Amino acid sequence: MSDTDAKRGRPRTFDRDAALAAATLLFWERGYEATSIGELTEAMGIRPGSLYAAFGDKKSLFQEVVHSYGRSPVGAFMGVALEEEATAYGAFARILREAAVIYPDPGHPAGCLTISAATNITPQDAEIEVFLRDLRNENLSAFETRLRQAQQAGELPPTADPSSLAAYFAAVIQGMSQRARDGATAAELTETAELALSVWSATRP
Repeated sequence: MSDTDAKRGRPRTFDRDAALAAATLLFWERGYEATSIGELTEAMGIRPGSLYAAFGDKKSLFQEVVHSYGRSPVGAFMGVALEEEATAYGAFARILREAAVIYPDPGHPAGCLTISAATNITPQDAEIEVFLRDLRNENLSAFETRLRQAQQAGELPPTADPSSLAAYFAAVIQGMSQRARDGATAAELTETAELALSVWSATRP
């Protein structure tokens, strides 16, 4: 910024992507409710006015953080597996095994942001609770769709219940996220993943 710009009071520019990445780590680590605007601006290296101008309010910033996280490798791995694997079993095996490695990775906060950030939401922030719940339910719906396709293709028997299986795998994944935040290692979570996959084996024709 030039001296002329400074005299005119023009706001100092900042790296928006870097600021968003810093906000992501803070929300991921502390959750939505426990993260204050002051902590966000400090982590992002910007003034409150710049935060509001660039991202809107805290809720808008958080929603952008979650959408950005969902496009990142650590946030998109489930959808990628569902799209890329030729079989439903291959997709769910990949999801569970990758979750076992991603969730406890020390390179970022433990667990899944869309799961852990939802804790301790107050009534006045019910909109955020609904936002996160809807995202998790979208994953559940995607699981059920893929399992129904597997049943139609003969990969699952007619007696299998895709809805119950989808709910089971979603519950396991959410539990793995919390276990990672409680200190579970990749080795422990991999054992959990393999145990969960044994349920699939019991339902296969």
